[in-house]
Amino acid sequence: MSTPDFIDECRILVRAGDGGRGCSSFRTEKFVPRGGPDGGNGGRGGSVLFTGDAGITTLLDTHHRKHYRAPRGAHGKGARKNGRSGADLVLRLPLGTVVKDDETGEMLHELLQEGESWIAAEGGKGGRGNACFATSTNRAPERAEPGEARPERWLRLELKLLADVGLLGFPNAGKSTLISRVSAARPRIASFPFTTLQPHLGMVEVGETRFVIADIPGLIPGAHSGAGLGLRFLRHVERTRMFVHLLDPEPTLRGENGRTPESDYAALRHELAAYSAALAERPEHVVLTKADLVTDPGERKLVAEGLYAQGLEPRWISAVTGEGIAGLLQDLARELEAS
Repeated sequence: MSTPDFIDECRILVRAGDGGRGCSSFRTEKFVPRGGPDGGNGGRGGSVLFTGDAGITTLLDTHHRKHYRAPRGAHGKGARKNGRSGADLVLRLPLGTVVKDDETGEMLHELLQEGESWIAAEGGKGGRGNACFATSTNRAPERAEPGEARPERWLRLELKLLADVGLLGFPNAGKSTLISRVSAARPRIASFPFTTLQPHLGMVEVGETRFVIADIPGLIPGAHSGAGLGLRFLRHVERTRMFVHLLDPEPTLRGENGRTPESDYAALRHELAAYSAALAERPEHVVLTKADLVTDPGERKLVAEGLYAQGLEPRWISAVTGEGIAGLLQDLARELEAS
């Protein structure tokens, strides 16, 4: 069964409802020759609201529907009958959605909490009927106000995933395999680059601790400037509290020139720092994957010698045999609880 498309950016048009028109009328009942003004007020126009919903993980719905217009308020009537207000239009969006003005690029709001609401377009005020303008010197005013008109505007929605742990690594480093083993997430897995074309979130439970882990599509050198798929997905690591660098030993085992765990690690660190200096300061774990391919302790030490030379203490894991995974998850849970 295929999963819904992951859409993390879209452009939409929003418009609140205009206010209803105030009424100009006078009482004309029998035996009431000077009944006076009795025009009611117009109703308020409906507003367009954005609400955070943890059950939504993509902007797919807003990608397919571009226009969102709230209904206008009803006009006032005679006998002091006020117009009904227009219903608010509520648009539910995933947590982590950033709202920007499409023309200026100005950030307007971020939806970070479940149930949090923000008024994207406020409904127009209803116009006052002539009954509101009666005074001791003007007992028969004919004046009534029109409802407040509301303009439309284009907004840009950008989704930045909210995750506790982000899995980073070159294509085929084992990110998708790991997240499929430790959570209920089921990303596509195959042995060719860029199998993962969209981020995946998984919920991990370690004892009483629960945290969200994100499989970020593979980064390559130059990702921060648009190479590969990196630029499209780098923003999803901005709110990640901790990184796990997954390093593939296979290029070294095959004797490929220029590809070593330490060179991959340096490239990943460079891409993070080039995109945002703050990201390079986040807590991290360095992990060598596919431990089932390197079972000899001496060979493992040889593969990781470049990392040891940098003062790093990489650990080995295997998503096939499960080696090292429990210990990694326990350490992640402990550090997240302490932070």
